[in-house]
Amino acid sequence: MKSAREQLIEHISNEAVFHGDFILTSGKKATYYIDLRKVSLDARVAPLIGQVMVDLIAQVPDVFAVGGLTMGADPIAAAVLHQGVALGHPYHAFVVRKEPKDHGRGKQVEGPDLEGKRVIVLEDTSTTGGSPLKAVEALLAVGAEIAAVAVVVDRDTGAQQIIEAAGYPYLYAIGLADLGLTP
Repeated sequence: MKSAREQLIEHISNEAVFHGDFILTSGKKATYYIDLRKVSLDARVAPLIGQVMVDLIAQVPDVFAVGGLTMGADPIAAAVLHQGVALGHPYHAFVVRKEPKDHGRGKQVEGPDLEGKRVIVLEDTSTTGGSPLKAVEALLAVGAEIAAVAVVVDRDTGAQQIIEAAGYPYLYAIGLADLGLTP
């Protein structure tokens, strides 16, 4: 039987990697695009993402909650929340809005109170590190302590260096070589 990580790599390779000419968020051109929402919102694959990410972040001590900038991080956080409980790691989850709400309580970070709590910022795939760092900014504003940034697929386009230069550990579950791709 294949491991959860091997199964996840197979699903991503077969269902979430598209070849052609694409413009990335960074404005750079690419000959492939990794659309993890094709698998992160799939009932067959989301539990695998949760298992793989729980295994990845279990090495980080005293993590209270996981989440990141909406939309990419939302299904990843939900998968970690559910699989974490099943695997004996009861992580809470949170969502970081792109902007604070303009009504109600005006919150930008939704979920449990994170003041003084260690959190991991999640992302589905990272190119420039911009989305995780935007989430970090909002989390610091509510008093959270950033334990690490963890992504499902690292595109090997500089996000790791940018996030580490900002002072945060960077973890990723799958690299381009795992998918048979090159930067």
